[in-house]
Amino acid sequence: MFSNATRIEIQFGDCDPAGIVYYPNYFRFFDNATAALLSAAFKMHKREWIARYGIVGIPMVDTGAKFSKPSRFGDVVEIRSDITDLGRSSFGVRHMLFNADELAIHAHEKRVWVGRDPHDGETIKSLPIPDDVRAALGAPATQ
Repeated sequence: MFSNATRIEIQFGDCDPAGIVYYPNYFRFFDNATAALLSAAFKMHKREWIARYGIVGIPMVDTGAKFSKPSRFGDVVEIRSDITDLGRSSFGVRHMLFNADELAIHAHEKRVWVGRDPHDGETIKSLPIPDDVRAALGAPATQ
């Protein structure tokens, strides 16, 4: 399935008083890496694919990470992101963050393709992932 790599230079504000990246910031990095993954797959910016598909977003419903090596201010890290599975309205993403070519974090996410309920226009609900999105992410169309 589709993969993408994102490079990030760790900024001073990403770090805690110990001088290492404060762990919630990794999840911000992973959120941006997921958006970059989809933008690369769809060949358009997130603003454009949200508008094109009429969705409100791709909220995360499950996440986790294993932290093996810290990163510090000035480090340049690479996040390799892969689509791991596609359901009817959800998809999995794996992130592997490398620092100096060593695996520092292995993380996962489950995301849902979400739009507004056409009946009331207010409620958000999961929507089927469109066939062209599934194809761009490396999966066959639904039957």
